[in-house]
Amino acid sequence: MLYERLAKPLFFRMDPEKAHHLVIDGMRRAESTPGGLTLLRKMYGTEQDEALLTEVAGLTFPSPIGLAAGLDKNAEAVPGFSSVGFGFMEVGTVTPFAQPGNEQPRLFRLPSDEALINRMGFNNEGAEAMKNRLASLTERPVPIGVNIGKNKVTPNEEAYLDYERCIRMLYPYADFFIVNISSPNTPDLRRLQHGDDLRRLLTAVTQELANQAGEAMPKPVFVKIAPDLDDAELEQTVEAISQSGVSGLIATNTTLSREGLTHSNKVEMGGLSGRPLTGRSTEIVRRAYAQTQGRLPIVGSGGIFTAEDAYAKIRAGASLIEIYTAMIYKGPEINRQLHTGLKKLLQMDGFTHISQAVGADHR
Repeated sequence: MLYERLAKPLFFRMDPEKAHHLVIDGMRRAESTPGGLTLLRKMYGTEQDEALLTEVAGLTFPSPIGLAAGLDKNAEAVPGFSSVGFGFMEVGTVTPFAQPGNEQPRLFRLPSDEALINRMGFNNEGAEAMKNRLASLTERPVPIGVNIGKNKVTPNEEAYLDYERCIRMLYPYADFFIVNISSPNTPDLRRLQHGDDLRRLLTAVTQELANQAGEAMPKPVFVKIAPDLDDAELEQTVEAISQSGVSGLIATNTTLSREGLTHSNKVEMGGLSGRPLTGRSTEIVRRAYAQTQGRLPIVGSGGIFTAEDAYAKIRAGASLIEIYTAMIYKGPEINRQLHTGLKKLLQMDGFTHISQAVGADHR
């Protein structure tokens, strides 16, 4: 309750982006302060439990609960976030070259809806800066996924070159990659989710991963899709992804929908995340799992605030889940709540391991 009683009231009086930078700075200072990471683990860490140990795409995750991309855009605070109970984390979205993103203000809270709207526009310091930070890590307590995108000035017909550049620069330092083609804040990016554009991009990505791996097994790569695909688009996109040879998909990114919102910030442009996305993202997980008959691993992301939210996505077909907006509203305490709640829900259903619950709604 420390976050909700003390830190959150302070942060919520600040500009959202300034509060974001303050959190990153605090996590970074914890790494450089003697005993700082140990303190974070004592305050917010979780005990490893065999029932939640998860294996996906050849990687072992201490728990199925991860941090989604967007919070640590430049891999500035990996040790800090790795110390507060996550089973994995994403960094990014990173582009080959640094870019400032869209004009401020570009991040908005909707407290009455437990939501955020952002139109950040892939603001980041570029792949070289991320490479240097990841290369300097002395330990990796959890798997690190690098979320990659294209620069704003790169036309879609050349987008595959940006994804290839990111993979080449960051391959030695990532445990897995995420292809972001579903952010609504980069012009025309979502068009890459369809047809020949998607097939061409995924062919280039998988080939570059194979090139970097040499004779070894290529590192896993997931594709992050939007929640705003209609039924036909979703079916076509999932089919293309499943045929491409990638490791899995992430469902979902932020939405352009404003249905049911009450807060005045609902008029802001950008992608909506948080509680309003809970149902739709779970439905996308359910449909993707059914279409692929459970053969393609799915990461469920969107509107997870409680263990029940997480468990619903797991039963719908998600092998892993990610949170972001809930961290803003509930703080790092949420990881212990999710861990404890998931174990109770498994026991109630008579399961002894989290893998037994994956896709349970389809059986």
